[in-house]
Amino acid sequence: FAICLVALLLDPSFDRKRLWNSRGVKTHLPLILSLGLVGAILLTAVLYFTAPGSLFGLIRTRPQLWAIIMVLYPVLSVYPQEVAFRAFFFHRYQRLFGKGAGILVASSLAFGWAHIVMRNGWAIGFSTIGGMLFGLTYLRTRSLAAACLEHAMYGCFLFTIGWGYWFYSGAT
Repeated sequence: FAICLVALLLDPSFDRKRLWNSRGVKTHLPLILSLGLVGAILLTAVLYFTAPGSLFGLIRTRPQLWAIIMVLYPVLSVYPQEVAFRAFFFHRYQRLFGKGAGILVASSLAFGWAHIVMRNGWAIGFSTIGGMLFGLTYLRTRSLAAACLEHAMYGCFLFTIGWGYWFYSGAT
């Protein structure tokens, strides 16, 4: 994260406004929330049918840890990941993959692959799909803030509903 952020800040061709463009949040908030609602329904349904005993597991068993995750996850995980996989990746590799679908797919696959450390297909698959959503938001809004909001919304929901086990083994 730090290396990516410093590289962006030292690059005169990078538009620093992208790091925190709140206008992108304001204009796209209805779409972000609408997609989030659909995503929440789908994520809940998949968990209900695949591992119903996990529903709200973190809140039921470790409510203090859940509360800590809700506060720290957006700051310590979401923002650093978005700087690296959206702002840096899109800026640095745009020439290689192009400005549209190519960079979006490459960033999504890299984001999904980065979750290989979780050692399960759910984390990789959900992260790849999430990377696609967050990348689309970043492309549409030119705002890391909008992508961060969306990422934090999905991530906090995953931990709340019960997917935390697959994204952080200490969360069960």
